[in-house]
Amino acid sequence: MNVAMIMQELEALGKERTKKIYMSNGAHEPLFGVATGAMKPIAKKIKIDQALAEELYATGNYDAMYLAGIIADSNAMTLTDYNRWIDAAYFYMLSDYVVAVTLAEADIAQEVADQWITSGEELKMSAGWSCYCWLLGNRADVEFSESKIANMLEMVKNTIHQAPERTKSAMNNFLYTVGISYVPLHGMALEIAKEVGPVELKRDKKKSTILHAYESIQKEVEKGRLGFKRKYVRC
Repeated sequence: MNVAMIMQELEALGKERTKKIYMSNGAHEPLFGVATGAMKPIAKKIKIDQALAEELYATGNYDAMYLAGIIADSNAMTLTDYNRWIDAAYFYMLSDYVVAVTLAEADIAQEVADQWITSGEELKMSAGWSCYCWLLGNRADVEFSESKIANMLEMVKNTIHQAPERTKSAMNNFLYTVGISYVPLHGMALEIAKEVGPVELKRDKKKSTILHAYESIQKEVEKGRLGFKRKYVRC
């Protein structure tokens, strides 16, 4: 399959209702409004194809960019490649659910995410924290430095309420993820989540969302989900 054929298939799968939902979350033209599940048959036909992923991502079409993340060869991408992708990620559904997810399957994931977290740029920081959420929720605890994750928890405690909105959301999710998926620091995450308290996420033209990592961690523990790891990161 080439890009023209794929774009034709994506356009045929687009739904106006889905398009409106994506746009209400920050997507803009060009896009077709393809449900993520509807892309799976196309992705299965293509499998992993980095060259094609690069072409699709470069279209600037949200649906094509999402599909690019599914078929990308995470370990074939360099720091330069990931920086190019994050620079083109113009809203959080791309930064946190396409770029961060693709990065989470790469050997250089922590190295790149660390750079983004300290970048001072809202969506880069958001992607960096989100990448760690995907990593912690999938990889074995022994793959992480306990002292490093502890320092990151302290960073969340000290800066989350002053962080940009999307970064704030990803930091809150990191706090929750450590509390559930990284058992060595469950207690520390729970304690910091309680100290952080409710986190207000302000949204353009919408009511603020209040995030409660402490309550969310407790609810998951009550369901017996402490130590949860997902089998796959990408679809």
